[in-house]
Amino acid sequence: MQIVKIPQERVQALLGTSGETKDYLKHRMSVTLTVESEGEVVISGESVDEFIAKDIVKAIGRGFDPAVALRLLSDSYGFKIIDLRDFESSPKAIHRIMGRVIGEKGRTKEIIKEEVEADVACYGHTVSVISKLETLDYALTAIFKLIEGSPHANVYAYLEKCRRKIKEEEIGKLLK
Repeated sequence: MQIVKIPQERVQALLGTSGETKDYLKHRMSVTLTVESEGEVVISGESVDEFIAKDIVKAIGRGFDPAVALRLLSDSYGFKIIDLRDFESSPKAIHRIMGRVIGEKGRTKEIIKEEVEADVACYGHTVSVISKLETLDYALTAIFKLIEGSPHANVYAYLEKCRRKIKEEEIGKLLK
């Protein structure tokens, strides 16, 4: 049994319209989700399924759309949460960092998604990433550079280099 606490306002996203997200997990993974109104989620089932379902519930709780969080059902995807309180203590500083990661009109998040195929969610005091395992480190490095204050142009250049490297690796796999 696993217990995960998610923000109360994200409970509806976890349940889905008419409970379809909860039901999908139940049938797809053989787990049972018991959701309390205050945001406590009890996950029970086989241990491997519990572990995966725990990450999916956490991802939805951290702001991801359930369709994106369900990518974690695949072994080729990973999930990481960065707690900005580990870097800054004041709410104002955390808000500034969030703004840097999101970018003007969400452009920085969009560039991360385009260049390294990583979805980024900013919620509360956290920044979370869901990505293929091969590109997860690239996305995390870009986010850490933004947290540390690197200029956006430098981060974008880094992401472009990563994209070229990903393409080269894909071509290399095709030629083998």
